[in-house]
Amino acid sequence: MSHLRKFGLLLLLLLILSVGVVSAQDMPTVTVWFNAGSTPSCTLPYITDGFNSSSTTAQVEIVEQPNQWDTTRTAVSGGGGPDIVLSPGPSFVFEMAAAGLILPMDDYATALGWNDTFVPWALSLGNVDGKLYSLPAELETLILYYNKTLFETNGWEPPQTMEELVALAETINAAGIVPFSHGNSDWRPTNEWFVGEFLNHIAGPQAVYEALKGERPWTDEAFATAIDTLNNLQETGGFSGGLDLYYTTDEPTRMAMLGAGQAAMNIEGTWRFNNINDYFGEAAGNSNEWDWIPVPSSSGDPIFDIGIGSTWSINAATTHPQESAEFLTYYFSPEVQADMLAKCGTAPAPVNLKANAMEGVDARIAGAFSAFADASNKGNYGYTTWTFWPPKSDVYIYEEIEKVWAGQMTTADYLAGLDKLFGEELAANAIPPIPER
Repeated sequence: MSHLRKFGLLLLLLLILSVGVVSAQDMPTVTVWFNAGSTPSCTLPYITDGFNSSSTTAQVEIVEQPNQWDTTRTAVSGGGGPDIVLSPGPSFVFEMAAAGLILPMDDYATALGWNDTFVPWALSLGNVDGKLYSLPAELETLILYYNKTLFETNGWEPPQTMEELVALAETINAAGIVPFSHGNSDWRPTNEWFVGEFLNHIAGPQAVYEALKGERPWTDEAFATAIDTLNNLQETGGFSGGLDLYYTTDEPTRMAMLGAGQAAMNIEGTWRFNNINDYFGEAAGNSNEWDWIPVPSSSGDPIFDIGIGSTWSINAATTHPQESAEFLTYYFSPEVQADMLAKCGTAPAPVNLKANAMEGVDARIAGAFSAFADASNKGNYGYTTWTFWPPKSDVYIYEEIEKVWAGQMTTADYLAGLDKLFGEELAANAIPPIPER
């Protein structure tokens, strides 16, 4: 082959490569904002590398933002923000949809197969006035994590009922150990985790369901007992050692307390699976192990509250709606969701996973999702506040409970305020879809 021909082929090869590079650079970029510091390092490159290497139409860019939800809400309201809008849960979607800040996605659901990808009840959570405005991410529930090594050392048995949980907290407190490694300095809505759990696990899911349907007042005595029980734990220093510490303790600190045995238990969502091993064993410089049980209930039944960790919508201001929809199709595919579960410990979205999706997953994590599914099939499920309460009532729940904890508001007044506000939202038909019992 002549040198000239070789040179020509080399030029042709370089031209092909350069066209490929230019094409990638010229592709539309879909932006997604995540909360800075709280997203596992495994997930972000997995999302970007996986999509960007496979897509021939767009590229995705992940941007970490402090206080992601507040930042997103402000930016989107002003006509800006990311192409993909993440909210903390379905109840937050109502206001954005009503304000025209996000796009209806029914046509994409049909064209891109979302109706087959998601389980029916989950996809219905994104409906507002009959139109689909969001996709549910991270099928989750709240459980009771505990330091297994600390429990075994002290001869403590995992509690089976709410009465046993309260008694155990007193025992742990008397031993000079913090009962619960809780704190809300970096996420104020943390408060609602506990309000929702105690409502569902003391008053019971059926009572909560009836109240959500407008058939039972929130001032019911069963709900008052739940709030009083929660308030007592907070008053006695059960959460991080006292109210002041609760308000100044952030996520890394409270998890480090649990891992080191400075605290014994933690009521939190299954989203914690993604990095709990960072705080136990060799990775954390200790010899402790963790385990979990369902959050105890007054009846002793294993109850799991259904939750959606976040919703994903398309910004009405985006200039790349089709490309954004294509990214959502990739991200919520059963294959990607299963891989992120296995590789990153990320709770999967409520999609139709393959039978072997749990292969390679930590047995404790696989056991939690299996128990959650079993309880749901038997009707032993409750309702998380950020998924099933209307938006104003949801904010009321986690903001006003602080007044109860501070002794500035009685339980009766707190529930009366909730009942009034919820009634107004119910009358306005601003209630998220609620799965029938």
